[in-house]
Amino acid sequence: MELKVTRYEVDESIATLTLDRPERLNSWTGRMHTEYRWILDQANRDPNVRVIIVTGAGRGFCSGADTAALQGHAERGGYDPGTPADLAMPGYGIRPEFDAHFAFQFGLDKPVLAAINGPAAGVGFVIACYADLRFAAKGAKLTTSHGKLNLPAEYGLSWLLPRLIGVTRANDILLSSRTFTTDEAWEMGLLNALVEPADLMPYTIDYARRLVETVSPGSLRVTKRQIYTDLHRDVGSAVKHADALLDQMVTEENYREAIRAYLEKRPPRWTD
Repeated sequence: MELKVTRYEVDESIATLTLDRPERLNSWTGRMHTEYRWILDQANRDPNVRVIIVTGAGRGFCSGADTAALQGHAERGGYDPGTPADLAMPGYGIRPEFDAHFAFQFGLDKPVLAAINGPAAGVGFVIACYADLRFAAKGAKLTTSHGKLNLPAEYGLSWLLPRLIGVTRANDILLSSRTFTTDEAWEMGLLNALVEPADLMPYTIDYARRLVETVSPGSLRVTKRQIYTDLHRDVGSAVKHADALLDQMVTEENYREAIRAYLEKRPPRWTD
């Protein structure tokens, strides 16, 4: 696919997906949605990729739906996503609950890290919330924005946000659609790190590199799957599933390699 509004790079097992409409604060379009899913599908299929970073070009992460698209919905009298019928389907087919817009990120085999470098509004805020880990620059502005547009909470955010920060804080953000900063988001527990803007990408890449070097790819894949699957079931089922995974994974080569590396006091050489 020819990438027109995004960029995709892979360096040392770390894939970086950059939303690339900096003159519009990376506002979201049907083309961007199409490219976003295609890139995630490529990264998920690539055996050399272990971690995926999502960020924005220039001053913004993603300022939400493009204003021209919003105006078009009003003029047509209905919502038009502007995407083709043959969208890539990364993460689909793992669990029925994940087979939906942005929830599909829970079905990816690799962790997704959001590097929130600037404003994240509407769908941009949704993308950040569906990431597995969120790192942000100090002082960036965040908002759901839907209430001010006579829209519902989008893309399952009403399910996800209370699970991330609790119902009380989520209600404040969802019902008011107010703008708040990453500094407040850090205090809420929405972020994994809050850093100076110049330090954001180095910090995120360093974190991703530690995942690549110290955690087996099989463990990353299985643990991510456990986290989001177990949100839908009782603790007993989670324990039994974990026991079955334990029985399986101790027979794998990466377990034996982990033990050898520990005894030999060296970094592990993962093979998956």
